[in-house]
Amino acid sequence: MDQNGSAETLRLTDAWFRRNGLTYFVPEERDAVRAAMRPRRTVRIGLVVVIVAVAAGVALAWVTGDVGVAPALLLTLGGAAAGWYALTAMRFRPILTWAVGRTFGSLPRLLPMALRALPLLLLFITFLFINAEVWEMSANLDAGALWLVTLLFGGSAVAFLLVRLPEEVDRIDDDVDAEFLLRTCARTPLETACAELVEGARDGESTDPAEFAHVSGYERWNLVLALLVIQATQVLLIAFAVFAFFLVFGAIVMTDGVQMGWTGQESLHNLSWLPNVSGELVKVALFLSAFSSLYVTVSTVTDEIYREQFFGTVLREIERAVGMRAVYLALRDRQSAQVRSQ
Repeated sequence: MDQNGSAETLRLTDAWFRRNGLTYFVPEERDAVRAAMRPRRTVRIGLVVVIVAVAAGVALAWVTGDVGVAPALLLTLGGAAAGWYALTAMRFRPILTWAVGRTFGSLPRLLPMALRALPLLLLFITFLFINAEVWEMSANLDAGALWLVTLLFGGSAVAFLLVRLPEEVDRIDDDVDAEFLLRTCARTPLETACAELVEGARDGESTDPAEFAHVSGYERWNLVLALLVIQATQVLLIAFAVFAFFLVFGAIVMTDGVQMGWTGQESLHNLSWLPNVSGELVKVALFLSAFSSLYVTVSTVTDEIYREQFFGTVLREIERAVGMRAVYLALRDRQSAQVRSQ
């Protein structure tokens, strides 16, 4: 492949990376993200967000009389600001768009997985739902405290994924060989270049693309973030299903007398537009669905059966990204060598 052909292949590959949520694999995008992460810029924006969030939290706590609302609002606004900055300055939007689209595009396959996972999960969580202590604790939580508990479960799930998902990426780039590269680059803009580079490496004429297989830095975090969004979207769908199930189940079996006895309250806060659903039932369902999200997150990563169901096809996408990146870097290296030799 001549220099012009290599340049065109690299250009098409850059476009392919952007379409498939691999923004940080493109050098220009990676440079922009690196500039956005400079301390001078992030610290200034962070201070503004903290000041606004603290002022809003204190004002809301003073208006509602619920002290727990202040830290909950602070964390929520801080997370929202970080998300906005990631979507704009840090070029996270293509990663998010691809990962969410990938999840909803695989719903026909995801639903059977969820239906296999839900019965065991509901069996476990139902024992907590028909527990008087859980009702007494959950129903008597203030809005701020319940908000904080939900954020705690969600944050714990995200933290767990950020610890475990890099291990999944590192495990993939340990087993890269010529067959791996040819398989992962098939039907991509790098298919022809991959075959040429692999053949050249076998004849000793060029660098082996497998030497570029180790993924690190921003590119490694690109893969981790894509896995994180896919996993979080799946877990949220299951948590929503658990929430809806307990609202329906509670509206059928939990009479007002049982709810008042278990919560220790003299009256319930029934919703006017859903007469069989009380505010206390909503709190319990929300608490248990947040707890189930953490449970499902841990199970899908640590349990081999869950892991195969939820990660099987996604990990093949990561394998393709790792293989294409290795060939992409090898092609860029060869192009640079050709330029220097001229």
